This record gives sequence, structure tokens and C-alpha cells, in this order.
Amino acid sequence: MVLSPIVLAACSGDEGGGTNPGGGQPQQPEPPKAVLTAEPAVDAKDAPVVKPVTVKVTEGTLTEVKVTNPEGKELEGALNPEKTVWTSSEQLGYGKSYTYAAKASGSDGKPVELAGKFDTVKPAKVIRATLNPGDDAEVGVGMPISVKFEAAVSDRKAAQAALEVKTSKEVEGGWAWLSDRQVNWRPKEYWPAGTVVEVAAKLYGVDLGKGVYAKADVTTKFKIGRNQVVKVNTPDHVMKVYRDGSEHASYPCSNGKDADPNLNTPNGTLIVMTKEPTSIFDNARYGYTNVKKKWCCRISNHGEFIHENEENRGNIGKANTSHGCVNLLEADAKAYFDSALIGDPVEITGSQASMPTTSDVMDWLLDWKTWQSKSAI
Repeated sequence: MVLSPIVLAACSGDEGGGTNPGGGQPQQPEPPKAVLTAEPAVDAKDAPVVKPVTVKVTEGTLTEVKVTNPEGKELEGALNPEKTVWTSSEQLGYGKSYTYAAKASGSDGKPVELAGKFDTVKPAKVIRATLNPGDDAEVGVGMPISVKFEAAVSDRKAAQAALEVKTSKEVEGGWAWLSDRQVNWRPKEYWPAGTVVEVAAKLYGVDLGKGVYAKADVTTKFKIGRNQVVKVNTPDHVMKVYRDGSEHASYPCSNGKDADPNLNTPNGTLIVMTKEPTSIFDNARYGYTNVKKKWCCRISNHGEFIHENEENRGNIGKANTSHGCVNLLEADAKAYFDSALIGDPVEITGSQASMPTTSDVMDWLLDWKTWQSKSAI
């Protein structure tokens, strides 16, 4: 938008009363050649906060540019080498009024000025977004990237368009909305070991729908560790650990009770979600509370863990008698615990029941076509 410059007019005429020698109308001064414009324009409302402020002059050079916030602090910015364009380098705030004070000198030597205000967009609500994994994490080859919002996102397409994933190795993958507050990215196949991943959620200034905006951009940079995959075929009573496709370790185990699908260790590809040296287990429905176990790796939000259970020693490697967890002997549980990374895949087969897709970590329970169908773009 082009603004009308404020013209510094000069008086013209002779000393005899302002008429020209010929007795006609007074001679009008030539207007300044320089024209000052700004973006956002003076009096603009709901200006975006992510675009830089620019002040430009044609047929002249800028001699002074000040853009101040409501507290009187000047917005940081710089002139181009020709001194014809000033561009801000500082992010604008939501719901604020900024004031222009700019001056320029035209090619004809005449000065021009620009003054006025503009207002930035005022969100109906500002929400926080978080990214996982965090900076510098080393995670397993099944680890998804997760963006979670503290309130529902109604414009998923706009939110997803602001998300960017860069990888040091070529990886096919995609985003899927698991709820109105969570969108995850996972590779089509497990991550290549050693991949460095950078994620930028450039959400600040993006209307997430119904006037809801993000509080800030969020970023992370993490690394994929060695390739380690756990495989449990429940009737075999053995938990095998594979490194780079070769068997690395094998531990006798007891899994969920075969006869009761509600107590099976359900089929599906899960991931190690947490590592807890000790955990307390409670399930009043099945008659136990405040049971303490060691070397616990959570593999679902449905209640399944890989953990030590010396009380079940007599059945480990022989029979499936747990309430859904993978029970190991203490020494084996400690050895596995020490080897595990958050995000390591755990592939379970052989059960009567399958893991329900109600957890917020359902990524590998969905086939690739279903995963792609959950993208907003």
C-alpha cells in the first residue's frame, strides 16, 4: 500500500505581494520528487507479526527511520547499502501499536517525512506448543517426532504447513494428526541409524483457527542411535533383542495370560516410551496395589511394561502368567534396561488381542496408507 507523503511545502513568490510579474495566478512550487511508503501501511489493523516492517523511498535516500513500540523502544532494523529501504530485524508482538517516524531527502534536495501508526493482530487466545524429542537427545529408530498443543487446533492445515523436518540422511516420512492437539511425524520405515534430525515448528504468527495463535516458534535437533529392535512372540516365552538385524541378546520371559485377551501382551509394534529404575504398579481390578518392580521400560499407555518380576521366576521362560507386561529375571531386566533407548521398537506377535489405537503413541500400529490419510495436507 502506498502512503501519501507528508510534503514540506515552501512559500514562493516575489516581495510585492505574491503575484507573478504577469499579474496571473501565483506560481505553485514543484512537489518533492521523493515518495515514502511503508508496509504495514499507516493506520493498518491486524498487521501480521511475522513479516518484517519495511520503509522505502523512491527518488531519494532515507535519512532517518524510527519504528517504536508502545513502550517507546525502537524496533531493530537496518538500511540497505543504497539507503532506499529500511527493514526490521526484530519480531513484532501480538496486539501492539507501532509508530513510524521516517525522513528522506529527495533527488531534488527536498525533504519528505512519514508519520503514523499501525496495529498488529490481536489473538483471541495464545497457546503453547511443545516438541519431542528434545534438543541433543539420542533416541531409537522407532521414535516419532511429536508436536503437542495446549489447546485444540481447528486449522490443522495451517499448523502443519508451518512444520519442517530436515534429516542428514534421506528419509521418507510424513505428518499425521493423532488428535486435535497432537500431530506426529514418523518415517515410513524405521529411521536409519545415526541420522541427525532437525525440526522447526514455525508457528508464531500463524492463525491456528478461530483466532488462536502460538506463543512462540519451537525447534529441536536430535540424533537417531544404533538400530535395536525387540521381538517377542508370546507363545515362545522368549524376548529377543536385535542389533542391525542380528540377534544381540535373548532373555526368557513370561507374557500376558494367553487365555484372557484382556490380559494378553497385545500384538503390535510399540516403542520404549520411558525408562524407570523402579515403578509402582496398581490394578485393583486384578487384586494388586502398590507393587514395586525394578528396571521398567514402558512400551504403551495401555499399561504394558518390560520389567523385572522375580516373584514370577517360576514361570519366566515357561508360561505366560502376567497381566500384560513382559516379565524378566532381574539380571536380564537390568541388562536390557541398560541397553535400551527411548524410541526403540518393540514388536509383539502371537497374542489373541491387538494393541488398541487409543494411545498417543500409536504411530507404528498404523499401516503407512492409514498414517498418510491422517495428514491435513
